[in-house]
Amino acid sequence: MTSSPAIQPAPTPWRLVVLLGALTAFAPMSIDMYLPALPQLARDLHAPPEQAQLTLATFFAGMAIGQFFYGPASDRFGRRIPILFGIGVYIAASIGCALAASMDQLIIARLVQALGGCAGAVVARAVVRDQFNHVDTARILSLLTLIMGLAPILAPLLGGWVLTVASWRAIFWVLAGFGVLCGLGVILTLKESRSEETAAQARSENPIRAFRVLLSNRRLLGYAAAGALNGAVLFTYISSSPELLIGTYGFSPQAFGWVFGLNAFGVIGASQVNRLLLRRMTPDAVLARASIAAVIFAVVLMIAAVTGIGGMWSVLLLLFAALASYGLMAGNTMAGALSVDPRRAGSVSALMGGASFGAGALAAWAGGALHDGTARPMAGVMLLCLAGSMAALYLLALRKPQSA
Repeated sequence: MTSSPAIQPAPTPWRLVVLLGALTAFAPMSIDMYLPALPQLARDLHAPPEQAQLTLATFFAGMAIGQFFYGPASDRFGRRIPILFGIGVYIAASIGCALAASMDQLIIARLVQALGGCAGAVVARAVVRDQFNHVDTARILSLLTLIMGLAPILAPLLGGWVLTVASWRAIFWVLAGFGVLCGLGVILTLKESRSEETAAQARSENPIRAFRVLLSNRRLLGYAAAGALNGAVLFTYISSSPELLIGTYGFSPQAFGWVFGLNAFGVIGASQVNRLLLRRMTPDAVLARASIAAVIFAVVLMIAAVTGIGGMWSVLLLLFAALASYGLMAGNTMAGALSVDPRRAGSVSALMGGASFGAGALAAWAGGALHDGTARPMAGVMLLCLAGSMAALYLLALRKPQSA
């Protein structure tokens, strides 16, 4: 957990970074773009608001489940084939969402959309680890966060704009087009990066054994739990923010898009601060400090939510600070996990992504189940998640092994 001398970063392959960033943006694009349309969507399909919210939880579940397929597949068959297969599924499911005639059909289509879209993130992270060392992996992943972070800024605004000229169905046609563009980018520019060592390792064991070996590693579990619980804070915010900001605080859908984008900007800014910190500090050193700061902000946020001190604006300011911790935590926990066993990079990426979306789905459900028209449930779930993230880091990932 100590600082390191100034580290000379490897040259940045910007074309690859932009493509991989777009591939990791399937989830935020698919989630954030249709958030402003949830009320209209529920009315058109004659469904209660809570059933419309189920389309979000279902997407989280699909993102969690699908990664456990694409990770081992990318180790065994290479990076390109699984990601192209996933993009094809995503495009078809997005068209299915646009044509859904009932809420049940939309929920099923959203599940399939997630099962396809998750290929982008899980394989992109493995591609990064194929080509970079531990520190440079953390740096490149921070750049991916920068590009991916544009989605929460632009997607709600784009979704709101689409709603001014068309119905919610047009949003899913736009997402299908996004999938087509990403697929063309992969076909034309993404070279196979899986090493022969990774391929040999994948051929020598079945996926279940690979995951069993990974789950027996204490450090990997620590990074996975820390990253997943920190990410769950983001998912809690995503699922709770429409009702809190629009329903409780009275923001218009357009103003909601700007507030949502501002918080995404905080995540982006923190991820770029992380890139600068990595020139002087190790990823673990950044994690150690960022996790403590996140818990402090979460405690103060909980106090503000319970007492009402400062009103709405104190909650929003502290929420911005707590969410920004994701920019310091996500890339470094992922880089730490991938460094534990580079030969199983695809499976590690799947385990990290699946844990993140699984924890996110549970946290989002808890925030919704406890909703009482105030910020208290959201703040409470965030505090528990960030405290658990810090505990996982210090007790598992960063804990020095005992000498014999």
